[in-house]
Amino acid sequence: MTPNDDVLRKAAAEHKERTGFSRMWHATGYSLAGIRAGWSEASFRLEACVAFVMLPLSFWVGGSWVEVALLAGSVLLVLIVELLNTAVEAVVDRVGPEWHPLSKRAKDMGSGAVFLSLVLAGGIWAAALVQLLSKA
Repeated sequence: MTPNDDVLRKAAAEHKERTGFSRMWHATGYSLAGIRAGWSEASFRLEACVAFVMLPLSFWVGGSWVEVALLAGSVLLVLIVELLNTAVEAVVDRVGPEWHPLSKRAKDMGSGAVFLSLVLAGGIWAAALVQLLSKA
């Protein structure tokens, strides 16, 4: 155990003692830091740029609030899953750089989750666009 361990343990304990608005304020800061950390990943940047276009577009494509919610929600889900995948990859890389079958499995499952979220979003958007174009 190093002196640095005590500093980290104390900082973690102070965080747990926060309540109310202070806790919420600090949690928001950590959440924004997580999104900034995700920005360092090329795939998250690409998906975020696509979301920047698709989120406003969902209000035009969707005919009701339910359709808008599905369209926008599917786009946000891709970003959420990508952040979780990036977190899994960071933890696996933190454990060690050597190849291990469980590390590969964790990274592959994270990648699979991103793929499924993209398929879901693509299916929702395709169905909405087909419906929109069939009305025209």
